[in-house]
Amino acid sequence: MEEGRDVAMGQGMGTGQQAPAGPPMRSVVNWALLGLVIERPSYAYELARRFERTYDGAIALSSVSHIYTALANLRERGFIEDVPLEGRGARSKRRYRASGRGFEEHARWLIGSVGEDRCHQRILIVQLGALARYPERAIAVLNSYEQACLAELAAAPAAAEEQGPGVIRLVARLAREETQLRIAAKLAWVQYVRQEFMRLAEEPVRAPARRQALPERATRARRAA
Repeated sequence: MEEGRDVAMGQGMGTGQQAPAGPPMRSVVNWALLGLVIERPSYAYELARRFERTYDGAIALSSVSHIYTALANLRERGFIEDVPLEGRGARSKRRYRASGRGFEEHARWLIGSVGEDRCHQRILIVQLGALARYPERAIAVLNSYEQACLAELAAAPAAAEEQGPGVIRLVARLAREETQLRIAAKLAWVQYVRQEFMRLAEEPVRAPARRQALPERATRARRAA
């Protein structure tokens, strides 16, 4: 734990040391792995086991070798570094810790995920707006969306199910609270949107009536001529 704090204070990389410039890192696996290294310096095999245990059901690895590829990418970017070896033993084992740059970029990525969530929600809203002429269909979509939210809420682990080390229990509590608050907000939003579409469904359809009136006016005009 002391190692992690030292690196967070900028001692993980030398003064003025910078990672090679390159395209932004898009891989969720790479970011997730960086989070594990930040939590605790580890060996590659240990990281693979922790990855499967921590992100089970959320992020899948194509194979264990995926971890080694991700670690190589993180090292090239300067996000992680080797822990200095002490003594002569186990030189074939390479242990990794996060660098100061790794902490900084990880924080930027976390903040950026807020924008991605907002973007996904914006897409959902716009697509619902496309159903404005078909309010019954929109309400059916909202009903299914509401059921999916309720199913996610029901699947959230109860407080009594929290097990494992302190960090794992903390993550479980944070995840449970985030799920409850997020789903509660979505359910309130669904109720509001449903009312809006129900109001649309109750409005009289005036457009067809206007279209029918046009031929009648044209006929009267021809007769007058």
